[in-house]
Amino acid sequence: MKVFQTKDIRNLGLVGQRGTGKTTLTDALAFAAGANTRQGSVDDGTSISDFTQKEIDHRASLSATPVALTWNDAKLNLLDMPGHPDFVGEVITGMQVVGNVCIVVDASSLPDSGAAANFEIAQKLGKPVMLFVNKVDRENVNWEQALGELKEQFGVKVAPVNIPVFVGEKFKGLIDLLHMKEIEIDPSGKRIEHDIPDDHKELAQKWRENLVEQVAETDDSYLEKFFEEGTLSDDEVKDGLRKASINGKAFPLLFGSAKEGIGVRLFADFMVEYLPSPCDFSPVTLNKVGSDEQVEVPVDSSSKTVIYVYKIFSEGQSGDMFYFRVLAGKLTSGIELMNQAHHSSERFGQPYVVTGKERSDVSELIAGDLGAVAKLKDTKVGDTLSPKDFSVALDRPDYPEPVMDVAISPVKKGEDEKVGEGLNRLHIYDPSFKVVLDSKLKQTLLFGQGNTQIDIIVDRLKTEYNVEVELSKPRIPYRETIRGKAEVQHKYKKQSGGRGQYGDVHLRLEPMPRGEGFEFANAVTGGVIPTKFIPSVEKGVREALDEGPMSGSTVVDLKATVFYGSFHAVDSSDMAFKMAALMGFREAFAQCKPTILEPIFNVTITTPDTSTGDVMGDVSSRRGKILGMEPKGHLQIIKAQLPQSEMHNYTVDLRSMTGGQGRFTRELSHYEDAPPDVQAKIKAEFAASKSES
Repeated sequence: MKVFQTKDIRNLGLVGQRGTGKTTLTDALAFAAGANTRQGSVDDGTSISDFTQKEIDHRASLSATPVALTWNDAKLNLLDMPGHPDFVGEVITGMQVVGNVCIVVDASSLPDSGAAANFEIAQKLGKPVMLFVNKVDRENVNWEQALGELKEQFGVKVAPVNIPVFVGEKFKGLIDLLHMKEIEIDPSGKRIEHDIPDDHKELAQKWRENLVEQVAETDDSYLEKFFEEGTLSDDEVKDGLRKASINGKAFPLLFGSAKEGIGVRLFADFMVEYLPSPCDFSPVTLNKVGSDEQVEVPVDSSSKTVIYVYKIFSEGQSGDMFYFRVLAGKLTSGIELMNQAHHSSERFGQPYVVTGKERSDVSELIAGDLGAVAKLKDTKVGDTLSPKDFSVALDRPDYPEPVMDVAISPVKKGEDEKVGEGLNRLHIYDPSFKVVLDSKLKQTLLFGQGNTQIDIIVDRLKTEYNVEVELSKPRIPYRETIRGKAEVQHKYKKQSGGRGQYGDVHLRLEPMPRGEGFEFANAVTGGVIPTKFIPSVEKGVREALDEGPMSGSTVVDLKATVFYGSFHAVDSSDMAFKMAALMGFREAFAQCKPTILEPIFNVTITTPDTSTGDVMGDVSSRRGKILGMEPKGHLQIIKAQLPQSEMHNYTVDLRSMTGGQGRFTRELSHYEDAPPDVQAKIKAEFAASKSES
């Protein structure tokens, strides 16, 4: 592929809930641009962007795939991003490198909570947004109703730039409101453009005036002219719409049918004419490494070269392919840059332009362009590379906290290290999941965005790292504490022929306020316990805290005071006083009205209106508390609190209840007393596990 200048590049991220047709739109654009001899299909496994075997098997995008096309002397860098919420990490990193985000929605399936989620991410990252309303040719689609729902969801900034035309109930074509032409697709699939016929002029004029008015409202000078003359010129509409879409004052909307190729060329034309080039976002603001300073770097080929890596793709035996954006300067083969995260030098080989699984050599890539390179040594997703004397970096991706956790262990004994190595390697490709080796729970915990992401991780461990694992329900990090006070004496005394063991400790336990942790106090006077043995007393108490007697959980929020005791001049030792304290603590603990605390999470659930009752009922069935509700268009935001023990597989259950539309976030709120029946169950399970071991 030839080298494109920055002004001729358009970077667009295609996002949308699974099933809306964004990958089909990518295939249609690739076919229209001549990148394919026939339009690819997700259903038959020939999609240009869903080309891996796992994507073909799942019939869904699992990663952000670049597709580079040429259209009207411009380069269109499309990023087809996953619609499945489990792969939100790919969406976030993908959005960081595009200039515009296009949310694809299904005209027959609105409202769409996936669209709302993608819109929130785009807004957070400051990305301009447009919409493509797909499948408008389906039976019983009411496009004006669909438009109304989108305006309710995203606000009055939604600005249709074309509209569908129906003859009776049959879809006929589109009216281009920017050029005031009608486009039809004849039975052979040929695109026919002509003047708007008389019977459609009134409809076309109504929506053209709506568009002009929307554009005028985004700029004071245009609004003044609109009030004076009642209209704007074509050039003013084009300039105003382009500026409004860049600064977020308008969300252009196009209708079409990707599968049938209807509206696809209009979409490509719109990208070239109206979407911003990387020049429109110059300069780019970068962080100066090692300080709080920021520097502004022109998005220009004459600037120092800065590269941002947004994706790493494993090509098996061939190694890894690193996908990047040239933030500034230009990239050529042989250039050496410093990885600012790892302070290591990387030499770049042949740069490539990527279209799905195909790649082609390019002599250089200019500021704003997307490309790929093979065989970097130490680079990971989110890393910035720049010259040694120019230490700058782009903000790293901010991923949402995982909402699903499972315990993971090898099927075969002795393969824990292989599992760890595999997970660490997979984390390089997908930083949106977490792995925690929890020594207190004695489990390795895998935290993911959902069950599909976790299934993919398990499958890759088997196929790429030759290690099989099994998943189980994670143990809950309960806590134990006390509600009352007690004093006990425990004398540890052993005599077995030689030197004996003697330690005598008087302990007082009392509760502390929630969250205060643990306090140890020494109130011994008169030397009844020599000072040198006091640290051993504290050590014994702290060991007892690590494994509470009721559930084996950590003991919290109490004060332990040693206030009296005795010793033996010969037989007393550190070990004897430690054991006396440990056993004395357990005796006292049992007399202090002990209780088990369970972790409670704050949960924010987004659900369609139609599923609100089911979701609220389910929360109650899980011992949850509804804290409040907030409407958001056709969605409801439910605030609740749920015990962690009741949230296993909640991601799966919520999606099942809401037809795949529900999503949630969670964060630990506090610990509170588990109900008596729950405590009894926890104690019984702990006793059984101790008996087995």
